[in-house]
Amino acid sequence: MCLIIVAWKIDKRYPLLVAANRDEIFARPTAPLAWWDDHPAILAGRDLQDGGTWLGVTRNGRFAAITNYRDPARMKAGAPSRGHLVSDFLAGDEAPEAYLRRIAPVSEACNGFNLLVADTSALWWHSNVTQDIRKLEAGIHGVSNHLLDTPWPKLTGAKRVFAEALPELPATEKLFALLRDDTQHPDEVLPSTGVGLELERKLSAIFVKTEGFNTRSSAVLSRDDAGKICFDEQTWLEDGSPGHRVRINT
Repeated sequence: MCLIIVAWKIDKRYPLLVAANRDEIFARPTAPLAWWDDHPAILAGRDLQDGGTWLGVTRNGRFAAITNYRDPARMKAGAPSRGHLVSDFLAGDEAPEAYLRRIAPVSEACNGFNLLVADTSALWWHSNVTQDIRKLEAGIHGVSNHLLDTPWPKLTGAKRVFAEALPELPATEKLFALLRDDTQHPDEVLPSTGVGLELERKLSAIFVKTEGFNTRSSAVLSRDDAGKICFDEQTWLEDGSPGHRVRINT
């Protein structure tokens, strides 16, 4: 994922609400949202290259999602796939804090990431860039390709519109419109992450369109006060037009 916004325990109807975009190269094979044959309790898309996922939930309310940390100078060739950090949490039964503290000593082998994991009672965040492990309080939290709640323009704007959309639930049109916003931000407010100004401009949009590397899917995930899950995923073609849409309710 390259943008994740989470409303955690601020709406009694929906203790967990997530809106997220996955940005990835189109050459990387991917399976759309589905229940996994080898782990029937996991509902997620799947990276067919390495077998993990970027965002998923389970029948009993476990949730996990990951974003990459953008810094070309820190990239390590041959590093382990970060997607397994998501799928391993979903497939297990450890409490969120215990899981993060167990993986933290070995997570430095991976390229930089932000990992969110939750059960029905607690939401936690970990980044191997800073080695922080933090329990998140009730509120709206977001992460893009830096650290938790870093005020990049795309993230601050997305969190504002996300908050405005909450009263309209269960309608999700405004959330999907947010995730499809391809507005680029002015040069003077862009971060400098080592990829050059032209690419910084393109990556400053919530919905990313570059040559061969675009937003490939948008997702809205909710868990209601009865524990029911609704997971809605829209995939996107390389030209930015809609691809496959799937919505699964439990």
